[in-house]
Amino acid sequence: MITHPCLPSRNEDYGFFRTLTVCPERDRRSAEVWALASRMIAEAIGADSEDEMIGIRDFLDSRIGRHFADDVVGNMTGCNIGLEAAIVSAIRRWQGWRIDRATERSEGIPAGLPYLTGWVQHFAVEAAMADSD
Repeated sequence: MITHPCLPSRNEDYGFFRTLTVCPERDRRSAEVWALASRMIAEAIGADSEDEMIGIRDFLDSRIGRHFADDVVGNMTGCNIGLEAAIVSAIRRWQGWRIDRATERSEGIPAGLPYLTGWVQHFAVEAAMADSD
């Protein structure tokens, strides 16, 4: 259960937000899609802290978040499914992948973690380290 609110994008010109803004298949405003994706990711990875919600926000705002958005859009267009189902499908796929050794070496995310969980945790740790400086 999510105990912290979804955080708004800090980068509406890039990442997940921008990709869904220009997606012709979307049927909602980008801020609503953002909040829906944030909540669904939080539920999927068991996020229950403000730090994890920051990690979700920063993940979605990142280059990797744009790739996640591409997957969602691809699901809507290629599979001809609605937004919620497209997000669920992307989450399942990303959670099914695992962080590999190369990503562990380059980004410090432990190998073997589910891909989505690993990237969200990576951005949560980066934000926490930036706050401590």
